[in-house]
Amino acid sequence: MGQKWSSCKKCKDWWKRNDQEEIKPRVRNVNGNYMAGAPSRDETDAANSAVLGVVRVDLCQEDNHNEHHTSHFYAAAAKEALIVRRGEPFRLRIQFNRDYSPSKDAINFVFSVADDKNPRPGHGTLTALVPHDGIDDLGDTLEWGSGIETHEGALLTVLIKPPSTCPVTEWRLDIDTKLLGDGSRSYPVPLPIYVLFNPWCPEDQVYLEDREQRKEYVMHDTTLIWRGSYNRLRPSVWKIGQFERHVLECSLKVLGTVGRIPPAYRGDPVRVARALSALVNSVDDDGVLLGNWSEDFSGGVAPTKWTGSPEILQQFHKTQKSVKFAQCWNFSGVLATIARSLGIPARIVTCYSSAHDTQASLTVDVFIDANNKKLEAETTDSIWNYHVWNELWMQRPDLGVGQHGAYDGWQVVDATPQEASDNMYRVGPASVLAVKHGEILRPFDGGFVFAEVNADKLYWRYNGPSQPLKLLRKDTLAIGHLISTKAVLKWEREDITDSYKHAERSEEERSTMLKALKQSRHAFSRYYLNDNFNEVEFDMELKDDIKIGENFSVVLKVTNKSSEKTHLATGQVNCDAVLYTGVGAMEVKSMGFELELEPKASEYVRLEVIFEEYYEKLSSQAAFQISASARVKDTDYDYYAQDDFRVRKPDIKFQMGEGSIVARKELDVILRLVNPLPIPLHKGLFTVEGPGIEQPLKFKITEIPVGGTAAATFKYIPPYAGRGTLLAKFTSKELDDVDGYRHYEIEPRPEDLLQPNGSHRSSNIIRRRTDVIA
Repeated sequence: MGQKWSSCKKCKDWWKRNDQEEIKPRVRNVNGNYMAGAPSRDETDAANSAVLGVVRVDLCQEDNHNEHHTSHFYAAAAKEALIVRRGEPFRLRIQFNRDYSPSKDAINFVFSVADDKNPRPGHGTLTALVPHDGIDDLGDTLEWGSGIETHEGALLTVLIKPPSTCPVTEWRLDIDTKLLGDGSRSYPVPLPIYVLFNPWCPEDQVYLEDREQRKEYVMHDTTLIWRGSYNRLRPSVWKIGQFERHVLECSLKVLGTVGRIPPAYRGDPVRVARALSALVNSVDDDGVLLGNWSEDFSGGVAPTKWTGSPEILQQFHKTQKSVKFAQCWNFSGVLATIARSLGIPARIVTCYSSAHDTQASLTVDVFIDANNKKLEAETTDSIWNYHVWNELWMQRPDLGVGQHGAYDGWQVVDATPQEASDNMYRVGPASVLAVKHGEILRPFDGGFVFAEVNADKLYWRYNGPSQPLKLLRKDTLAIGHLISTKAVLKWEREDITDSYKHAERSEEERSTMLKALKQSRHAFSRYYLNDNFNEVEFDMELKDDIKIGENFSVVLKVTNKSSEKTHLATGQVNCDAVLYTGVGAMEVKSMGFELELEPKASEYVRLEVIFEEYYEKLSSQAAFQISASARVKDTDYDYYAQDDFRVRKPDIKFQMGEGSIVARKELDVILRLVNPLPIPLHKGLFTVEGPGIEQPLKFKITEIPVGGTAAATFKYIPPYAGRGTLLAKFTSKELDDVDGYRHYEIEPRPEDLLQPNGSHRSSNIIRRRTDVIA
């Protein structure tokens, strides 16, 4: 971006073609007002013979879209709109009905925001440009500018530059022409002009200098979202699909209709980001997605069945009703799509063991009764196995400069509705740098994000409302593990934990926590610390890699460290099936124990859980919560520990033809999935998405026997050269939320090397068959 424009042979050849719609003129009188009613033939003939008239306007879409990195948008390829980025010029080529004479003809380019009922120059939503002679100086980057590039008789080529602060929205363009002293005309350009944020422009607030990062966070249309648990990380593929049909139109529209951002403020990425965090969920404003954290998804689509954002946004664009249903990674995926389509660099971030602090205390408080059972009603805080949010890249001039510098860069924006912020369910944008240094009062919602990644987890013995609390255990390491995002241009995980917090157990981490607590008005008082007793040690052991369908065991190792005294320990081990948010526990199995511990001896408590015991109670994301509690007789020592894990689901495997993958050349694709359960699978369904697949492909599998393999085959034509990703999801009555992906390089066709700007929308995908192999 930013290279100098040159005259284009394609623009000159364009006039030889007749596929452009001729624009009908509207005639103004000498006072500059449009003539009311239909003018007479004499009036029309007189006006047409005198005032310069526009015959055709070439938007130079192919060149403009290539120069502005917008050629992948469906509307660009289909020539439904002109899509440009602010702060950089775009070209128009105009044919008049006679030779243009600079000495007697005046031209104005009038831009107005399409959905502003009362556009005004003072609001930046209406502007009129008189083109200068020449393009060497198009003016300050903060102002509109225009210049004449070439003039050949009745043909005029101009460059127009929107300011780097231009509202990001749909614009209308009218070209006004005037013959000095003899009336004027106005010609509306029939196609909309979409002006987007520009991360290639140094003067834009979302400027991202690194070229590779721009590829990943603006242009890539598929990503990975990490789910699972901290001891069983699970990447799943998500189609961002920011270039797909109607996605850009929907993204621009919701800023005004749902986000209610006045047109004048749609160029402020801070304001846009805050609006996105609210409008993607439906709580306050009938936004894009309706959240559902139960296991009942009747009347909609289960969150685990979505494969990407385009289908969601296309449905919302069509119906203007909230799409059912979503959980955190769906909200994050859709927000990333809208942000990238608008031109804001965006990535999806997962925090394992993420805290949901409901009381702004910066602690997660778990209350345990006398029988070592968690009190669900009193325990309003929770720890999610993982939570997914977004980071958007922008400058933050509204935050000023602090001790650690400017707060520019990545900003947390979270559309999952958890707690209200300024009376709406939204989070951010919160500076990641401010979060790391405990500056929780800087806008917006820094304290909530700080708690998500760095809260202390406290276990309290609760003996009734009139009894004092007893602190059983304080865990400063429980929250904020393995904060993850997709690596730049690699299909692997990048750990970004150190951008959010100092190293655990470090002096900086503890001092930052204390700094944040001092700013919180709701920090819990610390009651009755536990006795300092360390003769009996408890250690809970879990096997990390457990496949769904297998039996598993939980082991509690209890060690008497005393060399002289025998101790008696009593307690129990519990296994509960939970939602990934850590709530909704359903007991799978529990076992009490009583151990007599000889000096320097260790004993083991083993809880065996078989498939038949856990299968019917398992949530769709296969999450368990394991807890162990114990008391040591003749001491005041209580032990309580809790951990999470999930069983691993199988992956869908892809096989893609033989040899090189070439753009617009048909190849066979085969999907395979092995049934991991000791029971047959019924009513199976593969769903496939990828570049050029406008609607997800669906393949039904009636039954997969125990140990059997399901296969689906289809023909696929990659739509363009470059990187591509196919993704698949499998669901059935007995097993769902199974996915897989295949990343591949697409070579250009030999003929495309001579014509690099060929259409990328010529894909033709044909479904063929499904098979089950016993």
